[in-house]
Amino acid sequence: MRKIIHIDMDAFYASVEQRDEPSYRNKPVVVGGSPQGRGVVAAASYEARKYGIRSAMPAIRAIKKCPHAIFVKPRFDVYKEVSQQIRAIFDEYTDLVEPLSLDEAYLDVTHPFTGPPSATLIAKEIKHKIRTRLDLVASAGVSYNKFLAKIASDLDKPDGLSIILPEEAEAFLRSLPIGKFYGVGHATQQKMEKLGIRTGEDLLQWSESDLAAAFGKAGHHYYYLVRGIDDREVKPHRIRKSVGKERTFAEDVTDMDWIRTFLTELAGKVAESLQRVG
Repeated sequence: MRKIIHIDMDAFYASVEQRDEPSYRNKPVVVGGSPQGRGVVAAASYEARKYGIRSAMPAIRAIKKCPHAIFVKPRFDVYKEVSQQIRAIFDEYTDLVEPLSLDEAYLDVTHPFTGPPSATLIAKEIKHKIRTRLDLVASAGVSYNKFLAKIASDLDKPDGLSIILPEEAEAFLRSLPIGKFYGVGHATQQKMEKLGIRTGEDLLQWSESDLAAAFGKAGHHYYYLVRGIDDREVKPHRIRKSVGKERTFAEDVTDMDWIRTFLTELAGKVAESLQRVG
């Protein structure tokens, strides 16, 4: 039986800003673009989330929800450096670490380098080291596969530690809302709900062939997930599948010649990035 941990930093960008600037602590902090322009929220502290501010929300909407929010420009170089420090803590226990982003990762601690043999105790140690060394807070989920470990990490945020044992998985998945299943996005969720699939219990009633007929290749995936089966390995070296560049303008742009020129420049930057990553 594998032992998988999913670590998810709590309000990572905003928490780093609050850590580095004491006057921001216990206040609603929004990391992202300016509300005076067409900025977008990249991250919000838990104090800001109480006002309904969420990631990807237009900054102008966020300031209306919380006029006294503190808006901070992202410092991605700092976030990347802190992420590497967090990674160094993971590496003390295993080389099977799969980063999903700067603020979350899977760890396979079936055969850890050091520490207790219990994945739960290792997760506690990692959380403690992140807090004491970096003055940041992480949530952790522990289970026997990636799907359940990721769900577990989100059950008791912030600063949570949740475990889904093999004998608990079936009952847990039966009651799980369908939108929480890995690979079920908004559009798929709407389609499933139209078919009467709203929970894992509903999904269990469908045969593998019927799910495949309704959802294609993903149908096989859903069939096994709801039964607690997820054989995906923790991959330390994931293949990057896409490279992109983007820019949000402060004002609407209608000059098509200018847009074409800008897109050409942007495409050139994407090409440079592709060359760097090989």
